[in-house]
Amino acid sequence: MRRAVCPGSFDPVTNGHLDIIARASRLYDVVHVAVMINQSKKGLFDVDERIALIEQVTSDLGNVQVESFHGLLVDFCKQRDIPAIVKGLRAVSDFDYELQMAQMNIGLSGVETLFVPTNPAYSFLSSSLVKEVAQWGGDISHLVPAPVLQALNTKLRQR
Repeated sequence: MRRAVCPGSFDPVTNGHLDIIARASRLYDVVHVAVMINQSKKGLFDVDERIALIEQVTSDLGNVQVESFHGLLVDFCKQRDIPAIVKGLRAVSDFDYELQMAQMNIGLSGVETLFVPTNPAYSFLSSSLVKEVAQWGGDISHLVPAPVLQALNTKLRQR
């Protein structure tokens, strides 16, 4: 069984993330979406909310499993016998950072990294930018799936 992981913070998951996850799901039998737990950062959505949103918006794919993780991604991969990491690249600046990570990961554990160029429609997109635009009342309906838009609007109203 061919397995891969798509890691990230997904705070919140965007259409750019979903594009990469969907493309990976066509290449692999099982795609694990690993939601990173970063104790030093306070996210807008807690980890369980992020997992629930990702599960909801990927349910039609049929081969996606969503879990949280903390620590080294290669340890997550080793524990689950996952030989590949799938990462989307938006720009050359992403490549510089991601290449270093890929080289470290293969050196630590032999886990390969597959880089997937982002759909040009999402090349500017980041969770941080989505949150900022939403916070100021901008229209992000074309940047996130409908359940995420609803959850984001609810969360921002509560603040």
